[in-house]
Amino acid sequence: MPLVTDPVLADALRGVHSVFQPIVELDTGRVVAYEALARGPVGPLERPDALFTAARAAGRLAELDEACRAAAFRGAVDAALVAPLTVFVNVEPEVLDTAPLADLLAIAERAPGDLRVVMEITERAIAARPAELLRTVERVRELGWAIAVDDVGAESMSLAFLPLLCPDVVKLDLRLVQERPGPAVAEIMNAVNAYAERSGAVVLAEGIEDEGHLRTARGLGATLGQGWFFGRPAPGPAAERPVGELVLPGAGRPTGAVGAVSPFACLPDDVPLRRAPKALLIELSKQLEREAMRLGETCVVAATFQESRHFTVSTTQRYRDLVGRTGFVCALGEDLPVEPLPGLRGAHLDPADPVRGEWDVAVLSPHFSAALLARDLGDDGPDLERTFEYALTYERTTVSHAASSLLSRVAPRTGAAPETAPAAVPPAGTPASPPATGLAVGTTAAEVLLRRALEATPSGVTVVDMRLPDQPIVYANPAFAELAGLPVGEILGRNCRQLQSPDTDPGAVARIRAAVAEGRSCRETVLNLRGPERTPWWNELHLAPVHDADGTVVQYIGVQVDVTSRVEAERALLRERDRTSAALARIQELAWTDPLTGLPNRRRLEEQVESAIWEARARGDALGLLFVDLDGFKAVNDRLGHAAGDELLQVVARRLRDRVRRRDLVARLGGDEFLVALPDLSPGTAAAEAGRVAEELAASIRRPVSLRGTEVGVGASIGVSVCPADGVVFADLLHRADLHTYDRKAGRVVVREAPAPPALA
Repeated sequence: MPLVTDPVLADALRGVHSVFQPIVELDTGRVVAYEALARGPVGPLERPDALFTAARAAGRLAELDEACRAAAFRGAVDAALVAPLTVFVNVEPEVLDTAPLADLLAIAERAPGDLRVVMEITERAIAARPAELLRTVERVRELGWAIAVDDVGAESMSLAFLPLLCPDVVKLDLRLVQERPGPAVAEIMNAVNAYAERSGAVVLAEGIEDEGHLRTARGLGATLGQGWFFGRPAPGPAAERPVGELVLPGAGRPTGAVGAVSPFACLPDDVPLRRAPKALLIELSKQLEREAMRLGETCVVAATFQESRHFTVSTTQRYRDLVGRTGFVCALGEDLPVEPLPGLRGAHLDPADPVRGEWDVAVLSPHFSAALLARDLGDDGPDLERTFEYALTYERTTVSHAASSLLSRVAPRTGAAPETAPAAVPPAGTPASPPATGLAVGTTAAEVLLRRALEATPSGVTVVDMRLPDQPIVYANPAFAELAGLPVGEILGRNCRQLQSPDTDPGAVARIRAAVAEGRSCRETVLNLRGPERTPWWNELHLAPVHDADGTVVQYIGVQVDVTSRVEAERALLRERDRTSAALARIQELAWTDPLTGLPNRRRLEEQVESAIWEARARGDALGLLFVDLDGFKAVNDRLGHAAGDELLQVVARRLRDRVRRRDLVARLGGDEFLVALPDLSPGTAAAEAGRVAEELAASIRRPVSLRGTEVGVGASIGVSVCPADGVVFADLLHRADLHTYDRKAGRVVVREAPAPPALA
């Protein structure tokens, strides 16, 4: 059943009118332009989303699009929005190739003043109809109008196409100013600023609703702003604001690369040409493909294969990878289908097309450009030995023109013009009185029952229209409005991302976007924000696609459940588990560590030495063990007290650590005894090396220490054992080192009295 009756739609088409939202110069606050926004007459089709949905379902989208632009021009003339002001007008992507722009020029020419126009191209047109988009851009240029690309940054596709469309105005997607900056925002601004710097294009930030958004917009490099902060759409100008003039660059515009010209013909006359067999061109092409894979989603790849037989199994695999990693990929050739593989755009080349005799690969992104442009010299013989005349160029203008030449031949995506197909619409409301949830349906018993079920379900339910600009919500049940903390009227017509938190897991968002791009269902738990207070809540979201009769995804149904309590309980359990793990780790650390010096204790050292012995035996290395027994420590302890003795032991521990290698092991046995293990020694010199280290440690320990105003010196007797000569287990090595310590026992404490503090006087 249709959304509305034909008479209602016909009346709506006749009653289309425009309201105008100001576009402001951020530095001066002057209004320099207005965007024309279409509205239907008061009634069920007043909102633009409902109006366009009805026109699309009735196959009258082109008629509505023309009526909207005519209303925009008439409204601008009636409201005197003429020079120095500029008017921004949208063109519907689905009717790009047939939009009667020239007829509208007559309206502009009859204006009492100079009516300046900027035509806005939405991001949806880029993926669905690139050839029509490029031709429309040229037609708009021929009329003397400027070009703006809308919603730049909503998807990487818009960044990839900036060098090809050469817009005069780049309109940043509103999420860039309304959400917390992150890596995605940085990538977008990097690309936009690079393009603006090269071309002189003007950057316009949408969605400015408060002072914070304004500061963010300026920080992003925008010089123009648009949003409720500057004024809501109205029938006429914003009288309270001063008027300025929008100065556009006119630089970087296409120069006729779209059309019959071939990529090879885009090469400047002074570019040197080389000759090579096809085998070399294949390798050069693969290198450009690898560059494109590295560039990722902001990259466009355009290629021609002459004939479909050259699109081999190996080529299919490479281009499947390109489709998955880059923003847009097309491949042209004689008898190649519209979609040679899922996601790859294609087109059949007529044998008379000059591109049919070329081998071209163009790779273009905001920060990289390269093209292999080759012409077949018509040799006979084996395919890989056929000779081509070619150039490999990195000059951006040439690469852009070559890519435009190929994209101008890409066939529209199958099902990209659904205005002739009936729309699949979920039931809600009635034709006579559309409900607040946004969609009108028939009144059969089944439809009424389904609507009541949707409105009664405790789970939030939304419907997103994939055919409308920015894929807005067109239905929301009361449960979802409660979850969102917003009236349904503020939810409808806006993209779902309005609810996302800046702290939403980017991995979950990426998985959702990938599922939607592939037309499949998905389930994720994401962090959303509720109401004007932006209170965080956890949303378990289930998305499912709705297909029309041709299998095209026209809508997505979303079911949302608040699982905040569950997520917080799970997180509390994880935090408790982490605390328990940390406590156990601390207990284990205390069990293995000497609390006074922080050194490993004997138990820990024994484990480490046993492991080192196994490694040494496996590699044929040797290991030395040093038993360090302090001489004269008891005298210091008796004379100055246990606190001074503890301080002395800490000094000795530090000196031992400082004098050995990082991989050597130092531990305290207890009392005034320490152990040092020296792994990775050469078997032939291990004993000598261990003895040398023992002498160095003894000398370091003998250095005087100042304790409580008294200079103290102690000595050290150090016994040495070596694995494997003295044993191959820790106990044997310790016993031999201990015996050698007694053999070396010598030296006594040296106490040289310094001026004593009052406590010792």
